[in-house]
Amino acid sequence: MQLNTRTWGDGDRVALLIHGIMADHRTWRKVGPALADRGYRVIAVDLRGHGASGRGEYTADLFADDLVETLPADAELAIGHSLGGLSLSLAAERLRPSRAVYSDPAWAVNSPQGEASSQSISPDLFAQFKSATREMVAGLNPRWEDEDVDIELETLKVWDENTAYGLAAMFGADLAPAKAVVPSLVQFADASFLYDAAEAARLRERGFEVRTVRGAGHTIHRDDFEGFMASLDGWI
Repeated sequence: MQLNTRTWGDGDRVALLIHGIMADHRTWRKVGPALADRGYRVIAVDLRGHGASGRGEYTADLFADDLVETLPADAELAIGHSLGGLSLSLAAERLRPSRAVYSDPAWAVNSPQGEASSQSISPDLFAQFKSATREMVAGLNPRWEDEDVDIELETLKVWDENTAYGLAAMFGADLAPAKAVVPSLVQFADASFLYDAAEAARLRERGFEVRTVRGAGHTIHRDDFEGFMASLDGWI
């Protein structure tokens, strides 16, 4: 599937941005321009079932295949958040970015590797969030700016909640890559609901650099934009 994209900048270097579940390219409203200011041509996608991209069958492999179909190979930088991180990792060998950043990637939802396996996050829980109110979104994300809350409500309206059910197989699975196929950074949110210290150590053994953004929640770039950008030191 050819995905809808949004581009910032016209630099010689290319950066790719891949959002998480329920979001779309608008989640990168500050990151895209910031990278463009650093000389990148920044391309952000809407994953299938999200934003202005098409609908269809939903599997982790299809999300990855869409990235390969849509995005240029050999980019300088690729950043994937949550589901976008999982999708990027499944496409990394084919996209071959010079550097990959996995921002709290969804490699361990409810798996023993995730700190929050006992919380039993389910596809139903995601699907129910389709009808979230402003108060709910703001309450769950107290550090977000008002514009990010507005964007979240807009992206939920156009999100196909069937994506959550299509991805049911990833809940409880250990999907962490066996190795970093390109130089790779994993950003953890502070007290991530996906990971713990043992998982960080396991990823380091597999060749990933691991950094934690202190005080930030799962959507690091919205919770603490400055901290998100600072944690990319040496990678952008």
